[in-house]
Amino acid sequence: MKPTEINPSEYNSYYQKYIDLVDDVSLSEALEMGFHDTPSFFKNIPQAKWHYRYAENKWTPKDILQHIIDTERVFTYRALYFSRADSANLKGFDENIFAQNANANNKSIDVLLSEYSAVRNASIHLFKNFDDTQLKRTGIANDSIMSVAAAGFIICGHEIHHQNIINERYL
Repeated sequence: MKPTEINPSEYNSYYQKYIDLVDDVSLSEALEMGFHDTPSFFKNIPQAKWHYRYAENKWTPKDILQHIIDTERVFTYRALYFSRADSANLKGFDENIFAQNANANNKSIDVLLSEYSAVRNASIHLFKNFDDTQLKRTGIANDSIMSVAAAGFIICGHEIHHQNIINERYL
Protein backbone atom coordinates (compact mmCIF):
# COMPACT_ATOMS: atom_id res chain seq x y z
CA MET A 1 0.00 0.00 0.00
CA LYS A 2 1.19 3.53 -0.87
CA PRO A 3 0.22 6.83 0.78
CA THR A 4 -1.85 7.78 -2.28
CA GLU A 5 -3.98 4.69 -1.66
CA ILE A 6 -5.14 5.84 1.76
CA ASN A 7 -8.49 7.56 1.86
CA PRO A 8 -8.46 10.85 3.82
CA SER A 9 -11.41 9.48 5.79
CA GLU A 10 -8.94 7.03 7.40
CA TYR A 11 -7.23 9.68 9.55
CA ASN A 12 -7.65 13.08 11.14
CA SER A 13 -6.86 15.87 8.66
CA TYR A 14 -4.17 17.12 11.08
CA TYR A 15 -1.97 14.23 9.90
CA GLN A 16 -2.18 15.13 6.21
CA LYS A 17 0.98 17.23 6.50
CA TYR A 18 2.94 14.13 7.56
CA ILE A 19 1.49 11.77 4.96
CA ASP A 20 2.23 14.35 2.24
CA LEU A 21 5.95 14.19 3.10
CA VAL A 22 6.21 10.47 2.30
CA ASP A 23 7.28 9.45 -1.21
CA ASP A 24 4.75 7.45 -3.22
CA VAL A 25 6.30 4.14 -2.19
CA SER A 26 4.99 1.15 -0.27
CA LEU A 27 4.76 1.39 3.49
CA SER A 28 7.53 -1.20 3.82
CA GLU A 29 9.78 0.87 1.56
CA ALA A 30 9.00 4.08 3.45
CA LEU A 31 9.85 2.45 6.79
CA GLU A 32 13.07 0.99 5.36
CA MET A 33 14.07 4.40 3.96
CA GLY A 34 13.75 5.92 7.40
CA PHE A 35 15.70 3.03 8.92
CA HIS A 36 18.65 3.95 6.68
CA ASP A 37 18.26 7.74 6.35
CA THR A 38 17.38 8.86 9.87
CA PRO A 39 20.47 7.53 11.67
CA SER A 40 22.69 9.13 8.99
CA PHE A 41 20.83 12.41 9.35
CA PHE A 42 21.30 12.52 13.12
CA LYS A 43 24.94 11.36 12.97
CA ASN A 44 25.68 14.34 10.70
CA ILE A 45 24.43 16.90 13.21
CA PRO A 46 27.49 18.60 14.69
CA GLN A 47 28.10 17.57 18.29
CA ALA A 48 28.00 21.25 19.33
CA LYS A 49 24.32 21.33 18.26
CA TRP A 50 23.14 18.35 20.33
CA HIS A 51 21.98 20.54 23.22
CA TYR A 52 21.04 23.58 21.13
CA ARG A 53 17.56 25.10 21.44
CA TYR A 54 16.60 27.70 18.85
CA ALA A 55 14.24 29.35 21.36
CA GLU A 56 13.34 29.06 25.02
CA ASN A 57 11.42 25.86 25.87
CA LYS A 58 12.12 24.31 22.46
CA TRP A 59 13.51 20.82 22.20
CA THR A 60 17.12 19.93 21.46
CA PRO A 61 17.95 17.58 18.57
CA LYS A 62 18.32 14.81 21.16
CA ASP A 63 14.84 15.61 22.48
CA ILE A 64 13.53 15.49 18.92
CA LEU A 65 15.09 12.10 18.24
CA GLN A 66 13.61 10.72 21.46
CA HIS A 67 10.25 12.23 20.46
CA ILE A 68 10.44 10.46 17.09
CA ILE A 69 11.13 7.18 18.90
CA ASP A 70 8.33 7.69 21.45
CA THR A 71 5.82 8.69 18.79
CA GLU A 72 6.67 5.65 16.71
CA ARG A 73 6.05 3.43 19.72
CA VAL A 74 2.66 5.04 20.35
CA PHE A 75 1.59 4.79 16.70
CA THR A 76 2.74 1.18 16.30
CA TYR A 77 0.73 0.29 19.40
CA ARG A 78 -2.30 1.94 17.78
CA ALA A 79 -1.66 0.05 14.54
CA LEU A 80 -1.33 -3.28 16.36
CA TYR A 81 -4.46 -2.61 18.38
CA PHE A 82 -6.56 -1.66 15.34
CA SER A 83 -5.16 -4.49 13.19
CA ARG A 84 -6.59 -6.94 15.69
CA ALA A 85 -10.05 -5.41 15.21
CA ASP A 86 -10.32 -3.94 18.68
CA SER A 87 -12.43 -0.81 18.49
CA ALA A 88 -11.72 0.83 21.83
CA ASN A 89 -10.93 4.56 21.90
CA LEU A 90 -7.22 4.82 22.69
CA LYS A 91 -6.05 7.87 24.59
CA GLY A 92 -3.79 10.43 23.05
CA PHE A 93 -0.46 11.34 24.57
CA ASP A 94 1.11 14.63 25.53
CA GLU A 95 4.40 14.82 23.66
CA ASN A 96 5.64 17.62 25.92
CA ILE A 97 5.15 15.55 29.07
CA PHE A 98 6.89 12.65 27.34
CA ALA A 99 9.82 14.90 26.35
CA GLN A 100 10.14 16.38 29.84
CA ASN A 101 10.40 12.90 31.32
CA ALA A 102 12.46 11.09 28.69
CA ASN A 103 15.88 12.26 29.86
CA ALA A 104 17.08 12.40 26.24
CA ASN A 105 19.77 15.01 26.86
CA ASN A 106 21.52 12.72 29.33
CA LYS A 107 21.77 9.92 26.75
CA SER A 108 24.52 9.59 24.20
CA ILE A 109 23.67 9.88 20.54
CA ASP A 110 24.78 6.26 20.12
CA VAL A 111 22.27 5.12 22.75
CA LEU A 112 19.47 7.14 21.13
CA LEU A 113 20.29 5.85 17.65
CA SER A 114 20.45 2.28 18.91
CA GLU A 115 17.02 2.72 20.45
CA TYR A 116 15.71 4.26 17.22
CA SER A 117 17.05 1.32 15.18
CA ALA A 118 15.52 -1.24 17.53
CA VAL A 119 12.11 0.47 17.45
CA ARG A 120 12.18 0.94 13.66
CA ASN A 121 13.25 -2.65 13.09
CA ALA A 122 10.28 -3.81 15.18
CA SER A 123 7.97 -1.47 13.23
CA ILE A 124 9.22 -2.81 9.90
CA HIS A 125 8.45 -6.37 10.99
CA LEU A 126 5.07 -5.41 12.44
CA PHE A 127 3.82 -3.60 9.33
CA LYS A 128 5.35 -6.13 6.93
CA ASN A 129 3.12 -8.81 8.43
CA PHE A 130 -0.17 -6.93 8.10
CA ASP A 131 -2.28 -8.05 5.15
CA ASP A 132 -4.45 -5.63 3.14
CA THR A 133 -7.48 -6.28 5.33
CA GLN A 134 -5.53 -5.42 8.47
CA LEU A 135 -3.97 -2.31 6.88
CA LYS A 136 -7.45 -0.97 6.12
CA ARG A 137 -8.84 -1.61 9.59
CA THR A 138 -9.58 1.48 11.61
CA GLY A 139 -9.92 2.41 15.23
CA ILE A 140 -10.23 5.52 17.34
CA ALA A 141 -7.16 7.21 18.77
CA ASN A 142 -7.37 10.50 20.61
CA ASP A 143 -11.05 10.72 19.57
CA SER A 144 -10.23 10.50 15.83
CA ILE A 145 -10.40 7.69 13.32
CA MET A 146 -7.14 6.14 12.17
CA SER A 147 -6.39 3.19 9.91
CA VAL A 148 -3.47 0.86 10.42
CA ALA A 149 -1.90 2.02 7.13
CA ALA A 150 -2.37 5.68 8.03
CA ALA A 151 -0.58 5.10 11.34
CA GLY A 152 2.38 3.65 9.44
CA PHE A 153 2.64 6.49 6.97
CA ILE A 154 2.21 9.06 9.75
CA ILE A 155 5.22 7.52 11.50
CA CYS A 156 7.29 7.95 8.32
CA GLY A 157 6.15 11.50 7.58
CA HIS A 158 6.49 12.56 11.19
CA GLU A 159 10.21 11.78 11.24
CA ILE A 160 10.72 13.61 7.92
CA HIS A 161 8.84 16.59 9.36
CA HIS A 162 11.21 16.78 12.32
CA GLN A 163 14.29 16.41 10.14
CA ASN A 164 13.02 19.35 8.09
CA ILE A 165 12.61 21.41 11.27
CA ILE A 166 16.14 20.56 12.38
CA ASN A 167 17.49 21.59 8.96
CA GLU A 168 15.57 24.89 9.07
CA ARG A 169 16.02 25.93 12.69
CA TYR A 170 19.03 24.13 14.14
CA LEU A 171 21.64 23.80 11.40
